[in-house]
Amino acid sequence: MEDRLYAELWVSLASLLRSYTAAHGLNGDRQATVELGEERITVRYAEKWLDLQRSGERVDWLRENGQSGVLELTEAGTLRSAQETGGGEEEMDMAAEAWARELMQ
Repeated sequence: MEDRLYAELWVSLASLLRSYTAAHGLNGDRQATVELGEERITVRYAEKWLDLQRSGERVDWLRENGQSGVLELTEAGTLRSAQETGGGEEEMDMAAEAWARELMQ
């Protein structure tokens, strides 16, 4: 049951990334591509990209500039930072909007 929940949250995260990159691209007639797989989401715009890889609730992310991190999907639909970075939680839509804004600048 848990794996199905995380799979649904994963699809929701990809949908949020599609929506927010589209919204950020409206003013400049720009468009990002969002590729969704069972365990990977890749978002690309020009030279910028975001790669997300999921294993259960664990999400590893990597940016084109070398930044990376580990997050955890929660049953409440939030993303929790890894314990070594303080363990804070953020709503999935807020995280997706922030990634989209950074990518589309």
